[in-house]
Amino acid sequence: MAERGAHEGGAALNHELRIRPIDPARLARCRMPAEFERHAATWMAWPTRREIWADHFAEVKGDYARLARTIARFEPVRMVAAPGDAAEARALCGPAVVVVELPIDDSWARDAGPVFLLDADGALAASAWRFTAWGQKYFPHDQDALLGRRIAAHLGVPVAASDLALEGGAILVDGQGTLVTTETCLLNPNRNPGLSRTEIDAELKRVLGVQKIVWLPGDPLETETDGHIDGLMAFAAPGLALFETNDDSADPRFEILRENRRALELATDARGRAFEIVAIAEADRSTEIGTRFCRSYVNFYIVNGAVVAPAYGRASDDEVAGVLRGAFPDRQIVMLPIGRIATGGGGFHCVTQQQPA
Repeated sequence: MAERGAHEGGAALNHELRIRPIDPARLARCRMPAEFERHAATWMAWPTRREIWADHFAEVKGDYARLARTIARFEPVRMVAAPGDAAEARALCGPAVVVVELPIDDSWARDAGPVFLLDADGALAASAWRFTAWGQKYFPHDQDALLGRRIAAHLGVPVAASDLALEGGAILVDGQGTLVTTETCLLNPNRNPGLSRTEIDAELKRVLGVQKIVWLPGDPLETETDGHIDGLMAFAAPGLALFETNDDSADPRFEILRENRRALELATDARGRAFEIVAIAEADRSTEIGTRFCRSYVNFYIVNGAVVAPAYGRASDDEVAGVLRGAFPDRQIVMLPIGRIATGGGGFHCVTQQQPA
């Protein structure tokens, strides 16, 4: 799928940002590593869109800073801050977090930032997709649409560009050729109208170096991201999926989660293996604050030597920690209060993006 030159300025923009398009032969030897593989760093983006958090805007900045400092105990953290916000980000995050000043509209690094690749020699590259703010839900988003390219230019790595509308939270990979996504997101008319599943499959394989796409139904009730996969499941290892569950049959999510799990149970990965599925409960509805609240426990973030998972201040926090210890026996489990981040519609996974080692 060729990138539309008019979308973001084409070759002129690449020149302005010092972007090096990746050689197609090199791209054919690239892959997207799994999150549980070794990281060189984590990228985040400092809160900018005040309308999401309103009176709690200052509070959520503290929550982002706490998360950044926690991750920095295990690996380097790069916090993108809009011009004029860098001093505040440095003051709250502390010296362990490196602040990179770049124009941004919002603070969801998973979705607007680059998806990183490694080539056959282990050299870093980046992929940049068409970012539309989750199907034209927030404006402006023109700076976030450039964030993947700008971070790639900052790092001096080549870019594999695509005109497919995609957010990083819409895809999960196992590092061995399997990618999982959802129909409610990537097949949504607000993302890629006119493209078939076959065409989307081909583009994901071209840019990310995967061999098999597993499609789950998704979540038609989740209107903020249209059912991102990272609100449904996470890979702990190749073939091992932690899958969100809900035991309340009166909750609309009960049937949605059951249908998605059933689809994964019927699928196989790129190597022909059935998935081992471990249940991880979502937080109960009593945790919700506002209409966008994310109560997903599976929206945790894997770092070098640890898993940083959201704590909602319920007894279920301890139960989830036990599940995570079983799935990640060689990693420290850090249950961190999610604070106001969840009221913006996402969790720890949504606000982070791994740069592989």
